[in-house]
Amino acid sequence: MTLPAALLLVVAGFAAGLCGTVAGLASLFSYPALLAAGLPPLVANVTNTVALTATTVGAVAGSRAELSGQGPALCRFAPVVLLGGAAGAALLLLGPAGSFEAVVPWLIAAASVVLILQPRIRLAAERRTAGRDSRVHLSTSAGAFAASVYGGYFGAAAGVLMLAVLLVGLQVSLLEGNALKNVLLGLANTTAALGFAVLGPVDWAAVAPLALGLLAGARLGPALARRLPATALRVGIGVAGLGLAAAIGLGLL
Repeated sequence: MTLPAALLLVVAGFAAGLCGTVAGLASLFSYPALLAAGLPPLVANVTNTVALTATTVGAVAGSRAELSGQGPALCRFAPVVLLGGAAGAALLLLGPAGSFEAVVPWLIAAASVVLILQPRIRLAAERRTAGRDSRVHLSTSAGAFAASVYGGYFGAAAGVLMLAVLLVGLQVSLLEGNALKNVLLGLANTTAALGFAVLGPVDWAAVAPLALGLLAGARLGPALARRLPATALRVGIGVAGLGLAAAIGLGLL
């Protein structure tokens, strides 16, 4: 790892940590930076997942106010996302090449639209599922599992997927949902990262500078999110997610 490449990863990691904790789009910066540093796509993917575990540490440190009182939700969804992260890692390591990539842009685009329309969708869901809380909890758990599988497999915009699920399925504010999303995806990433550390082609020389930047950016991200208007932030995340979906679909990433 050359010094210029290491510096690139620190800067990209900071941008990824900041953007990831605010918008759920960390890999928009970190994954291309790893490719630019010379890593092959599979190596960049697993290295990115391992480094992203640092984001959780920074996000939790910066989101203590938003996480207050969310212990029950964390306990409910933690086993779901841990299992999903492990499944995603296994799918990447054992599944046929290209088996999942074709649907990635559509998943991101769908989650982005859901995020933009979230208030209307949640209102409609509440009307249709009044008195059927168990069904709502089951569908939210299923959505969280799917998002964590995707996060363990590839991860680009997994935060957008998870945030959309949480905001539609739970009675939380955008900032509370964002903080919860950061922790849950962190658990999924950690599970996948453990598998990659043992069985995957992780480039540890690239992990260190990227994780350093991610930790710093993630620590500042929640403070930035508090200063942004909730509606503008939600729509901005959705629009950025649509842009990322288009970029991946066109082969630009």
